[in-house]
Amino acid sequence: MSEEDHASRRDPRERTVKTAGRIVKYSREIYHLESVEEVAMLSMEATPQFIDGHPSPTLAEIRNGELRVLESLRNGVHGGDEPGPLAQRAYETGNVVVCARDGVEIAYRNEDVEVVDPDGCDGCPHGAVSLAAPTIYRDEMGARGAVLVSDWSTLDRLEEFHVKPADYFAEHIATAIVNIRSRERLERARNDLAKRKEMVEVYDRLLRHDLGNDLQVIAGFSDAIATAVEDDDQLAGHAEKIQRTAESAAELIDNVGETVKTLEQEGEPEVRDLEPIVTDVVADVRAKFDDLTVEYDPAAFEYQVYAGDLIDSVFTNILSNAVVHNECPVTVRLRTEEPTPDTVLIGMADDGAGIADEVRDGIFEMGQKGPDSDGTGFGLGLARTLVESYGGAVAVADSEHGGADFRITLERP
Repeated sequence: MSEEDHASRRDPRERTVKTAGRIVKYSREIYHLESVEEVAMLSMEATPQFIDGHPSPTLAEIRNGELRVLESLRNGVHGGDEPGPLAQRAYETGNVVVCARDGVEIAYRNEDVEVVDPDGCDGCPHGAVSLAAPTIYRDEMGARGAVLVSDWSTLDRLEEFHVKPADYFAEHIATAIVNIRSRERLERARNDLAKRKEMVEVYDRLLRHDLGNDLQVIAGFSDAIATAVEDDDQLAGHAEKIQRTAESAAELIDNVGETVKTLEQEGEPEVRDLEPIVTDVVADVRAKFDDLTVEYDPAAFEYQVYAGDLIDSVFTNILSNAVVHNECPVTVRLRTEEPTPDTVLIGMADDGAGIADEVRDGIFEMGQKGPDSDGTGFGLGLARTLVESYGGAVAVADSEHGGADFRITLERP
């Protein structure tokens, strides 16, 4: 054994650094892979090579809040299986979780490493030591990430150079998986947008042409009847109700038509600078509404996002709603967060009256509006449709300032 190897063995920190350097090579490869399956296979190849003691790896993906095995070098563990209790605990706590049999010394401990009793993890069924390292990203689309489980069949002492490289590699694996899933979601959104356009074109023809013509006939005859029976108050009242209903239905069709026209004009999402879009929207709504105060720091919005031409209408609609649906002056505070490496969350929290319970659950449904609303009910529905067509998501929660907190998540390149 060389003098360098002897020195390395005497210094766990040095060995940790050297191992981390080797991980960089594999991490660069992982970020260029096209599929989650390729990431899983490379993880199986790399883990035993650079982590001391040649552990057998199992990789589980966190997706839609569920944990499933992607790949494993352990006998009896297959893709699609639920991982064992060690991986589940790592997912639930967010900590590195270690299970070791009697006689194994745990030489490295810190607040992010949890050592559990073997009886609590099926007695370390795969060897002397098992270690589960999670990386979890949470946003409006749920929990995403991965848990890398390393099993050593023989190991007398668990050191820093075992724990930290496994945790470090798990972070790179999870980030690569989340990025790939985001690209897949964006591609699905593009396909869904094309299908949605085809569907709304059919509805547009049906509603605006066929049904619209019928309503014009009804409205015309009801007007004629109302004129003919104006001396009979009861019949005149019935005719007037028919006419008002027909006119209301025609107005609804026009609103649907405008929504359809908007969707037809929207192109596929592309990379856009977020800050100038939001800055222009803020300037417009400030000029339009005297009772609206917007707290906004342009520097916090220096991101690039995937979005279409109508992304500004999403922000405008939410900001305008804050003042339109409140009788008193309203302040909206804009912010950004980074729930995952490939997304940005734009928060719009106001101090208004909040959202009525009777409309909260369906607030993003087309045509949904509150009992006192004079709007069409299509604004937030259209906002959701547009954001989802970009591969993003929109949600609403109670604001810490007393009103509503709209949260728009967009993909980043």
